[in-house]
Amino acid sequence: MRIGVPREIKTDEYRIGLTPTSVRELVRHGHQIVVESDAGLLLGLLDSDYREAGAQIAMDVDEVFECDMIVKVKEPQPEETKRLRAGQILFTYLHLAPNPDLTSDLVNSHCTAIAYETVTDNNGALPLLAPMSEVAGRMSVQAGAHALEIAQGGRGSLLGGVPGTPPAKVTVLGGGVVGMNAARVALGMEADVSLLDINLRRLAELDLFFGPALNTIFSTEDAVHQNVATSDLVIGAVLVPGQRAPKLVNEKMVRDMYRGSVLVDVAIDQGGCFETSRPTTHSDPTFVVHDVVHYCVANMPGAVARTSTFALNNATLPFTMALANKGLASAMSSDPHLLQGLNVYKGTITHAAVAEAVGEAHHPAEEYFPSN
Repeated sequence: MRIGVPREIKTDEYRIGLTPTSVRELVRHGHQIVVESDAGLLLGLLDSDYREAGAQIAMDVDEVFECDMIVKVKEPQPEETKRLRAGQILFTYLHLAPNPDLTSDLVNSHCTAIAYETVTDNNGALPLLAPMSEVAGRMSVQAGAHALEIAQGGRGSLLGGVPGTPPAKVTVLGGGVVGMNAARVALGMEADVSLLDINLRRLAELDLFFGPALNTIFSTEDAVHQNVATSDLVIGAVLVPGQRAPKLVNEKMVRDMYRGSVLVDVAIDQGGCFETSRPTTHSDPTFVVHDVVHYCVANMPGAVARTSTFALNNATLPFTMALANKGLASAMSSDPHLLQGLNVYKGTITHAAVAEAVGEAHHPAEEYFPSN
């Protein structure tokens, strides 16, 4: 198979779909890889590294998009969707639920769009989302701590305090991969941390893992309101696979927060879990509503692009290899977990949650690719 790797053009996005190590593995299995020139330059991944791994370097992005499969990191931008064609495989993060325009463009292109974030595993987890969730969870505390500084508009609280002063209060909404990693870093910085979730079993697991250092709380509207209103930093870490994130914090709750407190919305890729959220960029990461600082960067792991790229490739390479080695039909029919990643196929929406979120008809992927 001929696989194309374009340079990411989303604002402040520096990750790349394949590392030289991944390229070498694919080439070893007989595939041709076309990488856009300087796609990994800022990560220290040079064109010479890709050539040495066996890739062809393309000076023109059109040459990349002539390939059978496009492997990216972020959702295609408008000028990229225009280059997609019928039957071409697109393998990347898509986050279609809050983006009906992109969904429509992919449907109209008749490409095969496979989303990293909806591929599953035997435990029902999301293995291609997990590494970036780990990064985003850890970064959320780092970003929130910075935003709490007076110069950034925050209330001037140090997360861990110092002897003789209380630590800042951190509330994490959601106990998944993002929430767990956020709690871990916040506890490491000696903050007072509470985590809310609706899954009692998950709360019990986190309680056993962290011990008495972490306050685990069953999530209700009242519990969210009470904890948000008294927190210095609130991290939104909820996810419903394929769907828009639920709005756990409404505008009234934001009004009731301390002046200069901080909201970090890690769920912004799926529409955000705070009613007052809107996507921001690394170049302009925050805004203020009701005297509360909002950090809503839609590609947080892009700030640490080298770490993120290698972590992502560790997870995606086996699936990329399966698609290339087996071909689309065989790969999909033989792996129900990869099949869950199929969001758009032959001009239809094949993921139920995405179809519901954008208000369009759903055509089950299993109808196109029955299991072997």
